[in-house]
Amino acid sequence: MKRIVVIGAGHVGFYVAERLSKLLKSDIKRGQVELMVIDPNQHMTYQPFLPEAAAGSISPRHGVVPLRQALKLCTILTGAVTEIDHAERKLVVQPFVGPTREVEYDEVIVAPGSVTRPLPIPGLADVAIGIKSMGEAIWLRNHVLQRFDIAATTEDPDVRRKALTFVTVGGGFAGAETLGELEDLTANIVKNYPMLDADEIKWYLVEYANKILPEVGPEMGAYAARELTKRGVDIRLGTTLKSCIDGHVVLTDGEEFDTDTIIWTAGVMPHPMLKKSDLPIGPRGHLECNTRLQVATGVEAGQHTIGEVVEGAWGAGDSTQVPDTSDFPMDWCTPSAQHAVRQAAILADNVYAKHVGRELKPYEHKYIGSVAGLGLYKGVANTYGFKAKGLLAWLMHRGYHLSRVPGTGRKGRVLADWIVGFFTKREMVQLGEIQAGREPFEAIAAGTDPARAAKSVG
Repeated sequence: MKRIVVIGAGHVGFYVAERLSKLLKSDIKRGQVELMVIDPNQHMTYQPFLPEAAAGSISPRHGVVPLRQALKLCTILTGAVTEIDHAERKLVVQPFVGPTREVEYDEVIVAPGSVTRPLPIPGLADVAIGIKSMGEAIWLRNHVLQRFDIAATTEDPDVRRKALTFVTVGGGFAGAETLGELEDLTANIVKNYPMLDADEIKWYLVEYANKILPEVGPEMGAYAARELTKRGVDIRLGTTLKSCIDGHVVLTDGEEFDTDTIIWTAGVMPHPMLKKSDLPIGPRGHLECNTRLQVATGVEAGQHTIGEVVEGAWGAGDSTQVPDTSDFPMDWCTPSAQHAVRQAAILADNVYAKHVGRELKPYEHKYIGSVAGLGLYKGVANTYGFKAKGLLAWLMHRGYHLSRVPGTGRKGRVLADWIVGFFTKREMVQLGEIQAGREPFEAIAAGTDPARAAKSVG
């Protein structure tokens, strides 16, 4: 039996497995091919929905897709790939429990995705939170909502000020959309706290470049900055975070203040697992691939060069270095969901083409634009040269992502969340106790105060 292994079940891995399982359906059912998907999670996260999940606009369960339910023809292995020995056609997997195991394969599709790129900033690892997973989105929502209870009950003005100060570092899609959704949320929930004033809430957006949301173009990015500023967001362009020890923020422009909340979205980097492989890695740590999405060396930026192909190895997505051959190219394709989904389709088709002896095709794309949500009824869009803002852009944003989320049932659940949200007020319940886990029971069993055991969850 031929075994094809897909490493990672993010945007690339999931869509490759979904498409390839349909193309190989007959061979899989006859037992001639096994399509195995390996990922530490048992679900695929639709990452564009993370800001809305953090703001409570959709249920967290509706922003993820269970792999075993969606990929019925695939073998799902829940674990982390820790090493790839392509010369021997085998890899090492670390399950949740127990010793590592080796998995042999005939072809491997390497799509582990990217991870948040940290910087050696004093205090960052101790106080900041990313927004790359649904777990982080849930934590962030509970944490932000809990700040209002802290501010409403304390008599210490410094504690109150720190609780109601929020910082987002990074002005790309993740940063601007997360800030936009959460600022909109906090502006609404403060109305339920008569002892608090909306003017006490401070939101900062810190961005190294001189613009935000470059993906939607300079005009729409400037509009987004103006709109966020009108909502009270303090945007610091050309500025970086110098330190944040114990929540004391020091910016490179000289500003200093205290905060309980630092959301870090300042870029991504290739998955560190790639360092534990014998596959060719580029100077930035990415897996080297040609435009046919084969792992290869000697590939030139922006060119359809084939290079020296590593047979049986494929790659796409955030952790790969694929030439950008579009009309307005970068040297390499940027780490975006738009590239990932399109590359996944070509990759699946090429793996199947090789399987049946057909010619491979290159990955080519035309930039169609981008859409971004900035809270309820607010957004910016630039698609096919058509620029929109406000309500229309927000509807375009939601419509696009509703069309892209996998599964008819999941589309229906997300749409139901939005419809219910339209006719009801924002939900302000924070379930911080779920992050305390067994601590209250352990406290009771030990004869201590369970309230103290679960008092701090964020």
